[in-house]
Amino acid sequence: MKQQKNWVDVLPELFQSLGQTAWMVGLSFLITVILGVLVGVVLRLVAPDGLRPNQAIHWVVGVVVNLARSLPFLILMIALLGFTRLIVGTAYGPTAAVVPLSVGAIPFYARVVEAALREVDSGKIEAARVMGATIWQIVWKVLLPESLPGLVAGGTLTLVTLIGYSTMAGAIGGGGIGDLAIRYGYQRFNAPVLLMTVTLLIFVVQIVQSIGDGIVRSMMRRRG
Repeated sequence: MKQQKNWVDVLPELFQSLGQTAWMVGLSFLITVILGVLVGVVLRLVAPDGLRPNQAIHWVVGVVVNLARSLPFLILMIALLGFTRLIVGTAYGPTAAVVPLSVGAIPFYARVVEAALREVDSGKIEAARVMGATIWQIVWKVLLPESLPGLVAGGTLTLVTLIGYSTMAGAIGGGGIGDLAIRYGYQRFNAPVLLMTVTLLIFVVQIVQSIGDGIVRSMMRRRG
């Protein structure tokens, strides 16, 4: 019978898996922030109390966002296998996992952005309009800067969520820490390896959350 690997034996695979997780989470987070901000801004602008109210667009975009958010991530990954293969040429591996990770996180962050923009003082928006600012000038110079602490806090939460999603990506060949935990920990009943991967994920999440919270506190102190 083949001897079971201990946590020291899997250290090379651990570092490789950690790099895969960093790649898929980092790239999907970048895509999520860019597109999530765009969708969130659109939702806020076309809302009934927005700068460009449009009930039809607000309803359509809102329904799409809500539908995407309601799907469990594992089901979303499976549903997007064909789309993922079309985009990156394969449905498996860390790069392929970026597609469902992004699709799953964009609607979540879009709602975070919309909520943060809604909290901006209406008086500052009106002042900018009186001074002749265009819609996009108000967005770039008033809405986004004023809501930045909320956007960073929401971005931190989204990043933590993506780390959790990335572990599920390992269940269908996405690679990363989740794949290592499943192959060496769960499937081989290797409790030390499973415990090591879980501890590492908890540590990474705590570091990310602490950094995000620190940035938000720094922003709030500067604003008095």
